[in-house]
Amino acid sequence: MSQITRAFDALKREGKKGFIPFITAGDPDLETTRELIVEFARAGATVIELGVPFTDPMADGPVIQRASERALRHGFGLDEVLKVVTAARTQTEVPIILFSYFNPLLQFGLDRLADEAEKAGVDGILVTDLIPEETGEFASALRAHEIDMIFLVAPTSTDDRLKMIAERASGFIYAVSLAGVTGAREQMSAQAEHLVERVRRFSDLPVAVGFGISKPEHVADVWRYADAAVVGSAIVLEIERCGISAQVVERVGGLASRLMSPPASAR
Repeated sequence: MSQITRAFDALKREGKKGFIPFITAGDPDLETTRELIVEFARAGATVIELGVPFTDPMADGPVIQRASERALRHGFGLDEVLKVVTAARTQTEVPIILFSYFNPLLQFGLDRLADEAEKAGVDGILVTDLIPEETGEFASALRAHEIDMIFLVAPTSTDDRLKMIAERASGFIYAVSLAGVTGAREQMSAQAEHLVERVRRFSDLPVAVGFGISKPEHVADVWRYADAAVVGSAIVLEIERCGISAQVVERVGGLASRLMSPPASAR
């Protein structure tokens, strides 16, 4: 049983729902990334998504694109990202997944990545632009190292595609709330709830909903029908606003805590 499965099983036993924050590794710097991982764990995150900076993040909106640009200026690679996970593992066991495009992983080497990710303490990997039909080799390598492979599904996914993904996924399934790129929005899409219902026809895995979630009320709404809410752009935007401020960890941790504590009227 993977760490991600254990985390969701614990939530289910306690009658709770999950919270998954996203940050871009190295924004504003790698040491702050380590501190944020620990802070998210302290605040009660179920899983932490760690974005691997990439030059062409086509699934991401402007906020996360800018975060990748800032991180890439530091000139580090996947080796350094894994070292951050290793360092964070001395202070927390909360599951960590790498959220990446395929190019950086392919350049690193898939077998090497599976081996070193396991050693670092990575629990899952989500590759935004790797289609299920082409995951065989990589999925086998991850499975051999007990690392979950997380897949995205979207409102536009056909039932046949949902079934295919359900057969290949482990850990949880990430449901994109709407067609489009990442980014905070004022209102949640009604498509998300229907998509989660469709996914549950084919899989017993937990379903997390992301893209567009930026307020405690959004989190509460997602918790009505899904197992976890994923928040990325709202958190990354707060990091951008803080810059290199000494208060960045405190402020971002405070935002995460507020997002996880929606007002009673929204529950």
